[in-house]
Amino acid sequence: MAKDKSQQEEMKVDAQELETLSEEKQDEILRKYDPESNTRNLGSIFRIVVFVGLLAFSLFQLYTAIFGQYTAYIQRSIHLGFALSLIFILFPARKKLGKAKRGKVPFYDLILALLSVAVGLYWPLNIEKITMQVGRLTEMDMIIGIIAILLTLEAARRAVGIPITIISSLFLVYAFFGSYFPGFLNHRGQDVKSIVRTMFFTTDGILGTPISVSATFIFVFLLFGAFLVKTGVGNYFNELAVVLAGRLVGGPAKVAIFSSALQGTISGSSVANVVGSGSYTIPMMKKLGYRKEFAGGVESAASTGGQLMPPIMGAAAFLMVEFIGGITYWEIAKAAAIPAALYFAGIWIMTHFEAKRVGLKGMREDQIPNRKKVLKKIYLLLPILGIIFFLLIGIPTMQAALYGILLTILVSAISKETRIGFKDMIEALVEGARTALAVAAATACAGIIVGVVLKTGLGLGLANGLISAAGGSVFLTLVFTMFASLVLGMGSPTTANYVITSTIAAPAIITLLMIGSEPGAAIPLVVALSAHLFVFFFGIVADITPPVALAAFAASGISGGDPIKTGVTSAKLAIGAFIIPYMFVYNPALLMIDASLPEILWVVLTALVGMLAIGAGMIGYWYRKCNWFERIIAVGTGLLLIFPETITDIVGLVVFLGMFAIQYKSRDRDEDDKNVAVA
Repeated sequence: MAKDKSQQEEMKVDAQELETLSEEKQDEILRKYDPESNTRNLGSIFRIVVFVGLLAFSLFQLYTAIFGQYTAYIQRSIHLGFALSLIFILFPARKKLGKAKRGKVPFYDLILALLSVAVGLYWPLNIEKITMQVGRLTEMDMIIGIIAILLTLEAARRAVGIPITIISSLFLVYAFFGSYFPGFLNHRGQDVKSIVRTMFFTTDGILGTPISVSATFIFVFLLFGAFLVKTGVGNYFNELAVVLAGRLVGGPAKVAIFSSALQGTISGSSVANVVGSGSYTIPMMKKLGYRKEFAGGVESAASTGGQLMPPIMGAAAFLMVEFIGGITYWEIAKAAAIPAALYFAGIWIMTHFEAKRVGLKGMREDQIPNRKKVLKKIYLLLPILGIIFFLLIGIPTMQAALYGILLTILVSAISKETRIGFKDMIEALVEGARTALAVAAATACAGIIVGVVLKTGLGLGLANGLISAAGGSVFLTLVFTMFASLVLGMGSPTTANYVITSTIAAPAIITLLMIGSEPGAAIPLVVALSAHLFVFFFGIVADITPPVALAAFAASGISGGDPIKTGVTSAKLAIGAFIIPYMFVYNPALLMIDASLPEILWVVLTALVGMLAIGAGMIGYWYRKCNWFERIIAVGTGLLLIFPETITDIVGLVVFLGMFAIQYKSRDRDEDDKNVAVA
């Protein structure tokens, strides 16, 4: 009777059981772990100034997207001027400022904001004069150029974080003192005038390709995401995930995976993704019985994977189009689809085995939203599907984003609950511009790195150095490049992360894979794409790899778990991210390039089976608990299946089937042991 009463009381669930974090708590976590969210609470006058500035920023970008862009220098410098000036008003110089001080804008930040306006207008007002000088810089040019570099570094420090600022500064030091560096790092060195010319008066530095993409594709897609959020799609992702996965074994963890994958289609930040979906899913996982660190690890691993998920890929896909060249956006999204799916499959498999190991069930029926009500709002996904369709039929990327915004407004009108009114549109324009500030600062700062690499030849030198250190071994070169990408990606947002890793680390893989080709031969698409996706994967995984695992630390702030343990758990769950890039470098069929359908299906099948074996080995459970020997065999079997050779696939499948038979036949052993112990 007591047991029945206990079960009945357990079934009585009120709304508070699944209560999500308050907006205040979410904001606190974002401010702590995400520099993009550490903004001032402005007073009324400056709030209006920022509101008008952000709105004007969006309207400028929309106008040029619809009616045509200005010349490169004008478009990019105005974009930079908007971003820098607004950053210095919105973002405080120091992170730990009291709430009372947040409402004020110090005089020095007002000066910096005005200087940013001057920098942004310098090219539009002087373009003819600068062009006629043919590279010769006046004293005023030098002053403005130096100010632009310093403002860019400081704005990136405030809005993006200290890592990218340190890296960019070190590259500037390297450009100047290059003659003092040994070996392949040595170059003749650049004087101050040459550095300033490259950084602000060519399209190889701050006004280079990274900020060009920010000023075009990325901004419009961020606006698309802001309009989509106004329909309530973020909460709908969570509801849909619960309906589809909540009843499964370990349901809340699978909800987190599913929801984060969906959130990643519109989010450009791992940390923001963690807080947005994790404030809902982590309490559910803890309620079901998952450990704090495991709950945080699942959410951070899944949210980080959202940056790898097409079609948006954290906005890095747009940069890839420009950096690789000769490739369409759709080809990149298609190539990333299977690796991203395998990544999430790996997390899903391990959360399933963990739930089975601990004995966790799915969510109760009274915790699941009404299926019919949720599915009635499935139309909210139409704008995302529309974007994919527009890109598939060959509509230009920026035009597809504009159509996506229009489609979002039309779709929202289906229901009064989701309808976007005029006020919502204005708020979406402001929020979209607000999100773009950090991206603009990050890409401008990343442009400094690109400029130094181009002027000094560091990319090729570092590539030759890594290959030499690896003794020409493909595997060792990939390992060295992996570690380089993990270090370079730490603490950087997705866009800057890709720019840095693709500029510094990717050339090593490309150079290695091109050995034996004729000098000056064009780089095959499969080689370029494999290299860029390889470094992108590892740069992104830095968000959950200790010691600088910002996404994992943010998740621990929600779960209450230990940050380092959460980071280790998330890296363990994301083991696929440490394996999959090697797979598609060795076997590009995973990228669906120059491969037949049977080849693609076979490599996906063996990869999934391999991930299943590795997941069982990592968690220590399959149909029953695995001993240490079985765990080693399981992981080894998985690696055999993942390695792209016919003989290893055959051996791996034979061993896998043997393990499966043993596990399945003895699946009730644990329960029998428990019964014997009780008897």
